[in-house]
Amino acid sequence: QVQLVESGGGLVQAGGSLRLSCAASGRTFSGYVMGWFRQAPGKEREFVASITWTYGNTNYADWVKGRFTISRDNAKNPVYLQMNSLRVEDTAVYYCAVRPVGTSPFDINSYKYWGQGTQVTVSS
Repeated sequence: QVQLVESGGGLVQAGGSLRLSCAASGRTFSGYVMGWFRQAPGKEREFVASITWTYGNTNYADWVKGRFTISRDNAKNPVYLQMNSLRVEDTAVYYCAVRPVGTSPFDINSYKYWGQGTQVTVSS
């Protein structure tokens, strides 16, 4: 059974940084892509970034604009989301998700497995 467990969320002041982690287990993830989404209150869940499990190729939402970086270590697990220069509007629940290689990184329906999410709150 696939499990994705996010951690690292919390409360931070605007301009600060957080690093989220996603630990994946339950299957071999070669041929899959790890992604981060977020969902703010009253808004739809939106794509943040993704990274291929095997080669580390990345995709980002345009609005990230260099503030966030997705990465993984040499063991490929966990996957990280480094968030810098945080803004109040970055407040959301952040979710880790997995999709097969070759599917759209931006389409929420491409993602087969989801974590429970971790809350990020940015105060002014």
